[in-house]
Amino acid sequence: MQQLAYKAYGEVTSRTANTGQIEYALFQDITQALKNVDEVEMPAPAVWADAIDRNMKLWQILSTDLMSDANELDPALKRNLIALSESVRQISYQVLARKAEITELVEINEIIMQGLEGQTSSPANVAAE
Repeated sequence: MQQLAYKAYGEVTSRTANTGQIEYALFQDITQALKNVDEVEMPAPAVWADAIDRNMKLWQILSTDLMSDANELDPALKRNLIALSESVRQISYQVLARKAEITELVEINEIIMQGLEGQTSSPANVAAE
């Protein structure tokens, strides 16, 4: 599964210019997958689980990157994002156990996308590519 996340990351990097745009495009793709399964009354279990798993993998990769010495984000922001990553993991397991709604994950991702939007020159262009 992690290979799929890295593959998706590689596909997105080939069509974007900077890190913020890459992250925005990944969040956009995965958030749309979450929305798609949430809109269907009875989504196929494999499709439903895959959307949640892809989101968890994205957050796992981001968390790993945030812990890297090479990551130059403000230390307080890094700590907050790492904590948020852990929350996403816990919520994801609750969603898989049918104790929480996918919309919680969508809302978190959309908030992150809003933050990334301010860092990218034109996220709409990324979506169009």
